Amino acid sequence: VGEAPGAREVEQKKPFVGSAGKYLNEFLSILELEREKLYITNTVKFRPTKEGKRLGTKTNRTPTKSEIEEFKEYLFEEIDIIEPKIIVTLGNIPLKTVLNDDSMTIGQIHGKPILSKIKEREYTIFPLYHPAAVIYKRDLKEIYLNDLNELKELLESVQMNE
Repeated sequence: VGEAPGAREVEQKKPFVGSAGKYLNEFLSILELEREKLYITNTVKFRPTKEGKRLGTKTNRTPTKSEIEEFKEYLFEEIDIIEPKIIVTLGNIPLKTVLNDDSMTIGQIHGKPILSKIKEREYTIFPLYHPAAVIYKRDLKEIYLNDLNELKELLESVQMNE
């Protein structure tokens, strides 16, 4: 679960196809997962924008609380329909939304599985930093890779228990 589509995602009508998508694909190869076998969605279903520094340009912005609330039940319906074995949240917005807890931050709990109830079902939530975070903060890459190794172990244990 990501935050919201960016310009490239809107343009191509696919999630995670911009620069964050490049990192996501790299991370999926580390996990030995095929993108086509995953369900990828966003918390907010449209691109939140603000006026760019250059006249007439739009840049991405963080969704507002009301925008998140507007789509929260829709996201929970998606999860209820898909019934994923593990929900991976990418960044703070999806984490707070899925856990229904605004006080939680990705820095506190990244890389650690958490159980959470959504629509009367319990799910394993695995919080990761958003792939774009690695673009802006290079020092997160090692942390991200460690978190991916933890996720890989979790995925292997889930597959063994099937």
